Amino acid sequence: MDHSQRFGAYLDERQQRTPDPAELQEWLESLDGLLQAWGEEGPEQARAVLDSLLAHARLKGIDWHADAVTPYLNTVPLARQKEYPGDVEIEKRLSAILRWNALAMVVRANAQYGELGGHIASYASAADLFETGFQHFFKGPDAQPGADLVYFQPHSAPGVYARAYLEGRLSEESIAHYRQELSAQQQGIQGLSSYPHPWLMPDFWQFPTGSMGIGPINAIYQARFMRYLEHRGLQQTAGRRVWGFFGDGEMDEPESIAALTLAAREGLDNCTFVINCNLQRLDGPVRGNGRIVDELESLFAGAGWNVVKCLWGSEWDALFARDETHAIARAFAQTVDGEFQTLSANDGAFNRSNFFSKTPELQALVAHLSDAEIDQLRRGGHDPVKVHAAFLRATQTQGRPSVVLAKTMKGYGMGSIGQGRMTTHQQKKLGRDDLLAFRDRFKLPISDTQVERAEFYKPADDSPEMQYLHARRRQLGGCLPQRRVSAPPVAVPPLLQSGGFATEADGKVMSSTMAFVRQLGNLLKDQALGPRIVPIVADEARTFGMANLFRQVGIYAPFGQLYLPEDAGSILSYREIKDGQILEEGISEAGAISSWTAAATSYSTHGLAMLPFYIYYSMFGFQRIGDLIWAAADQRARGFLIGATSGRTTLGGEGLQHQDGTSHLAASTIENCCAYDPAFAGELAVIIDHGARRMMQQQEDVFYYITVTNESVPNPSLPADVHEEVLRGMYRFRAAQVDGQRQVQLLGSGAIMGEVLKAAAILEAEHGIGATVWSVTSYTELAREGLRCERAWRHGEREVVGSWFEERLATTSGPIIAATDYVRALPEMVRAFAPSGRQYLTLGTDGFGRSDSRAALRRHFEVDAASIVQAALRCAPKAAGQPGSLQDPMEKWSVLAVD
Repeated sequence: MDHSQRFGAYLDERQQRTPDPAELQEWLESLDGLLQAWGEEGPEQARAVLDSLLAHARLKGIDWHADAVTPYLNTVPLARQKEYPGDVEIEKRLSAILRWNALAMVVRANAQYGELGGHIASYASAADLFETGFQHFFKGPDAQPGADLVYFQPHSAPGVYARAYLEGRLSEESIAHYRQELSAQQQGIQGLSSYPHPWLMPDFWQFPTGSMGIGPINAIYQARFMRYLEHRGLQQTAGRRVWGFFGDGEMDEPESIAALTLAAREGLDNCTFVINCNLQRLDGPVRGNGRIVDELESLFAGAGWNVVKCLWGSEWDALFARDETHAIARAFAQTVDGEFQTLSANDGAFNRSNFFSKTPELQALVAHLSDAEIDQLRRGGHDPVKVHAAFLRATQTQGRPSVVLAKTMKGYGMGSIGQGRMTTHQQKKLGRDDLLAFRDRFKLPISDTQVERAEFYKPADDSPEMQYLHARRRQLGGCLPQRRVSAPPVAVPPLLQSGGFATEADGKVMSSTMAFVRQLGNLLKDQALGPRIVPIVADEARTFGMANLFRQVGIYAPFGQLYLPEDAGSILSYREIKDGQILEEGISEAGAISSWTAAATSYSTHGLAMLPFYIYYSMFGFQRIGDLIWAAADQRARGFLIGATSGRTTLGGEGLQHQDGTSHLAASTIENCCAYDPAFAGELAVIIDHGARRMMQQQEDVFYYITVTNESVPNPSLPADVHEEVLRGMYRFRAAQVDGQRQVQLLGSGAIMGEVLKAAAILEAEHGIGATVWSVTSYTELAREGLRCERAWRHGEREVVGSWFEERLATTSGPIIAATDYVRALPEMVRAFAPSGRQYLTLGTDGFGRSDSRAALRRHFEVDAASIVQAALRCAPKAAGQPGSLQDPMEKWSVLAVD
């Protein structure tokens, strides 16, 4: 059966199985009596009775459950609708002004530069949803206990800019430079980014939502993090709310729905989604042959959310009241979204002949209405009164999150050129007649000349509109969106305290993962920094040796531990507590990074600096959730991402999908991400200590990606005089033990450093070639510094490029050979900065991974000691009197190299 006919068929089936009318009437009257007797509490009591009846029916073997889809009507009936608290007429005029300025912003930009783009239709559909929130619900930063957090639908950014212009927070010059950031900057003007981007507008936007699907999952985990802060006693967040405004088409993104059950499971009634159901994607209907509202209602209700539908405006109330046979509801049930879109793209006469003519009952209901009056039958999302009723129901619901499904028209008010049209999303230029029609449609007090020039309109400061706008925001605590940074710095303990065991290791055998967990445990014990640390794992804590933290700080669980764990007698038992510190997210890297983002930006969203450490299989980071990491960077995140079992050959038996050879390349593309691949515990300790100080004390908007391995190796002590070089990207780890003309410079890092050291020993012992070993902790840092030097040279600010990489190697001799457990493109990043005339050869793990031992994998990718020796012999100059051909050392040294 077609999806669109479900409710109609349900009504038909219900009529066929209706019991004796008199008996049914008694049941109905009983329910009416219950509702009347309990007054305001009637609905809740009725639900309890119905739940009990259902449970009893199932005990009797009656297999029945309520339909997940309710009638295609508003959830809040007119009889339960509160009086609207605002001035409808003033708000209507303000909404019209905002619509115009948003439209003018895009039209002017594209008239100047046709390729700039921009979106008009999305805000046209969402304007009343936004404005109802701005006028009556969104708490600003000066409210108590703090501001609401609003994730705005990205394509509606022009409308948010238009409001900030009326509020006096953006100048006319700024909104005249929408999507012209660079040209505005040259004139000393704040240009406006295309979508919400905190990196580009750090005093304005809070949350980047431009990549579809990222906003919903981040909003849920943000609401959850607010509860985490409260339960841990770090901040009072009760009374604050997370609002997420998203499109119905956006809900097709897997990330959009990935965390719905988490929100319900943890009772996040501080989270409200508003889905703008304009029924249209970028190119056509969201569900042309079905109904997206029904689908979303079933999805959210099934996940445990409170669903509030806002589908029809106040003009429909009189029709519904006269519709004793439910003819309208039946007609809605048999209308698919593709048809609804066609109806919205046409006028009242078309709607009369194509919808209201379907049955005699429908014809009779609208017989007294003119075509113009039928044209004014609004959808619920365009009626602030109905939107307010829906928002109020959502915010008053306790114990579970709420979603408002608001039905709108894409391109509302844009007339025949845009309203409900398939091409409306791409509509960026409007002609003179279209602009005049828009002006007339919304009764804007601007002249024909002003319309033709697409001039912005701002009422006088003492006008009723401006006074009302400012008064409402003052009452709600100030303007939004607004990004503030007011978090006090947090002291970081001395390196000796947190990582002395690593910098003074003196040959102790450990993996860098083990060293990380030990240093994290030490940081957690610090009185100042410890409470601000947020350890995050995606169901791999035991894999990474973090089980000891279960007992030390506990796993966060909002309801505590309601069971006796199977391993309760173990010292490393699984321990969930309400004020637990670890966020153990289950098998969800997307969820874990969303928690990390919430914690990493707490300094701005909550005025409380937190330091999250998210540890995960490195393959499942930038490759799997790179878009979420990119958005976190846009949001100016501060924290640590720890890529464990890193590299392509450390996780031997797992194979292709688990072996990471590219994450450092991805990390290098994010300018505020500091990426390191340390080989030893001492290097790791210095990097973590330095990063924590930059982020928590100096409050720099950077975050760190550090890869660690699970291979236990002897760890040397790290002299204090090389700490700075570790941070800059490389230092001389081992000087050549053989003097003479035959020298080679070996560059190692991360998991392959052991193979480099073996190769150095072979070259010196068997071939008399002096091998200096350099530990490269970060090719990314070396490359960035080199590019800065090169740019300065291009601009005539220095005589030579003179990068750190070049300076460190310039006084050495012989070829330079770099070996990495990552693809060769990583060490190739610094080729341009190698000393002039020197041969530079890179060895890496290009291609797909395999399942085998570490030794076999390193031999396969030719990054083992034997391969490094072969490369060195091929490059190194021959000693006097030595024959011209070289014996291939691969076979001779294969056993030693993989020992």
